[in-house]
Amino acid sequence: MIRQYELVERVRSYDPGADEDVLNRAYVFSMKMHGTQKRASGDPYFVHPLEVAGILTGYKLDSKTIATALLHDTVEDTLTTVEEIEKLFGPEIARLVDGVTKLSRIELQSDQTKQAENFRKLLLAMSEDIRVLLVKLADRLHNMRTIRFITSPEKRQRIARETMEIYAPLAERIGMRQIQDELEDMAFAELNGDARQSIVARLQFLRERGGDLVARIVDQLKRVLAEDEVEASVSGREKTAYSIWRKMQRKNVGFEQLSDIMAFRVVVKDVPDCYRALGVIHSHYPVVPGRFKDYISTPKPNGYRSLHTGVIGPERQRIEIQIRTTDMHDIAEFGVAAHWSYKDGRPVNAEGKSYRWLRELLDLLEHAADPQEFLEHTKLELFQDQVFCFTPKGDLIGLPRGATIVDFAYAVHSEVGDHCVGGKINGRMMPLKTALSNGDQVEIVTSKAQTPSPMWERFVVTGKARARIRRFIRTQQRSQFVTLGRSMLQRAFQKEGYEFADKAAENVLRNFKCQVVDDLYALIGEGQLGEREVLGAIFPGIKPQQPSRDPSVAALSRGRGREKDRGAVPIKGLIPGMALHYAGCCHPLPGDRIVGIVATGRGVTIHTIDCDTLSQFTDQPERWIDVSWDADANDPAQKVGRIALVVANEPGSLSALSTVIAKNEGNITNLKIVNRTQQFWEMLIDVEVRNVRHLTSIIAALRATPAINSVERARG
Repeated sequence: MIRQYELVERVRSYDPGADEDVLNRAYVFSMKMHGTQKRASGDPYFVHPLEVAGILTGYKLDSKTIATALLHDTVEDTLTTVEEIEKLFGPEIARLVDGVTKLSRIELQSDQTKQAENFRKLLLAMSEDIRVLLVKLADRLHNMRTIRFITSPEKRQRIARETMEIYAPLAERIGMRQIQDELEDMAFAELNGDARQSIVARLQFLRERGGDLVARIVDQLKRVLAEDEVEASVSGREKTAYSIWRKMQRKNVGFEQLSDIMAFRVVVKDVPDCYRALGVIHSHYPVVPGRFKDYISTPKPNGYRSLHTGVIGPERQRIEIQIRTTDMHDIAEFGVAAHWSYKDGRPVNAEGKSYRWLRELLDLLEHAADPQEFLEHTKLELFQDQVFCFTPKGDLIGLPRGATIVDFAYAVHSEVGDHCVGGKINGRMMPLKTALSNGDQVEIVTSKAQTPSPMWERFVVTGKARARIRRFIRTQQRSQFVTLGRSMLQRAFQKEGYEFADKAAENVLRNFKCQVVDDLYALIGEGQLGEREVLGAIFPGIKPQQPSRDPSVAALSRGRGREKDRGAVPIKGLIPGMALHYAGCCHPLPGDRIVGIVATGRGVTIHTIDCDTLSQFTDQPERWIDVSWDADANDPAQKVGRIALVVANEPGSLSALSTVIAKNEGNITNLKIVNRTQQFWEMLIDVEVRNVRHLTSIIAALRATPAINSVERARG
């Protein structure tokens, strides 16, 4: 355990003007408050905040950050309050401690919601001061180092998964490479220990077989650079087990097929020498095509700058070489902490608000419906295997791999995304769902009349785009529900001979726990509240509420006039004579796995097992019925399947489309064009088919048609 004077001396070694008094008082206060508390390892609890502080001294952080590390668990795990911290240590340290503190005392619905709320609070705090994140990362690092003492395997898995999905990517985003690598390695060991052990064993075998291979390659690179009078220090290392495993998964290759498992760093004095060193290396060794990346001219979002190249290097080994200056190397190793410098005894740091990605995550807070949705969008933003694209003016936009034109539009500006109608990639008009590549120049075409399409959510990959689209859909749906609910209540008034007025509905808002009258109308429109139930509250003595309809039935597919007797469709598991409906949100077909949802007075609605609408009924298990298709029944009725297509906008396309469907014994019952550009049409087509196999054969035939760009089964 680090002693009090040792901790103070560590801070004084890099900051002679450190506030010794606040460090000493924080040390004593934390030790006193944690008292006899023990950790899972059996050690005194105070060891944990002390180790967190020790980790941060390695990054030369200021005395207030070290004090925060000592105090970060006092509010959560002892009787201390934030107000008491502020009184004893000042408002700045109190704000930092509060930012790190978890919401453990708030009763939340589930562990996942709790995790989301904790992360939401952390994000808000670190947007004001990035030191909150540094303390949190050091806290997580020490917790992962001692995770083996937790006896519950489920808890260890949950902590490791949270570390891998949130904290390691956050460390990567602020350039804390050492912390990122260690967090990933420890989480990987917990989540997939067998895979990690296998990779470590193979690395050990290669190390023994190759002897001092890394040292020999380093010596040869030094000699080659020295011959061309380039002053440089060269070092080499093996890639981490997790980075090797991730590359194996991404490229779908085995360990034996990976040859660039070693990375070498060449550190020079200035930027011109970076490019000189690159030229020397390329002139001596064959270059691996597609492996050169210039992060000096186009830095990563976390400020990382370096030249990366892959070559067949000394001893015919395929290696990766990173070339950078000393300043670049410090930022690559220590990230945002590398910006801390002491001038006149005062630390100067990089402001958290200067990070564009952090501002974008804050934007997600505004648009997410709930903490869990926010956490989902945040994970999308953090996992960034990036591509870099340019606007027509030459501005650089970094996006995750697989990002589309719509993602690019939202990255430029939220309003540009909302009104996007098309996009040109390198001067050529392309469908909105087209994935972007490195170096693409993208021009967005907008229209004031355009609004976000629900279809976009299926192909966008950034959290920002998905959050904006979902917010628009929620707003639009609410408006429709309010209009429908008001109309339904108005008809109920007229039926009973009363004159309708909004004031009457306002008088019963408390009965239904609504804040404004639109909330009441929305509940009626969604089917969660019956109009006659509201009428009965307004006029006591009105007949009781009739059974309300299942909201999913409102989306029943159109164009099914041929199915005159839906009750005759063979479904196992239903009560004889029960009314039957097919949900238009997922268009179930024989061969799909299905489930039934009961609506009182309306019978059963059949959904596919993966239908998004089912999430509305997760808290109503009594309404679910286990059903399946009766394969032995003789059912001549045709079912309706829905497909989404992108068709070339040229003469004969629609003719080719309808001919293919007809030749495969399908019948088009409905066609809707959802987006139209100069070169492509996006459309939804309802086709009468016998079962899933029949629909699949039609989709396969359409994919082989030159006029059709893409086709897939549609949901929704």
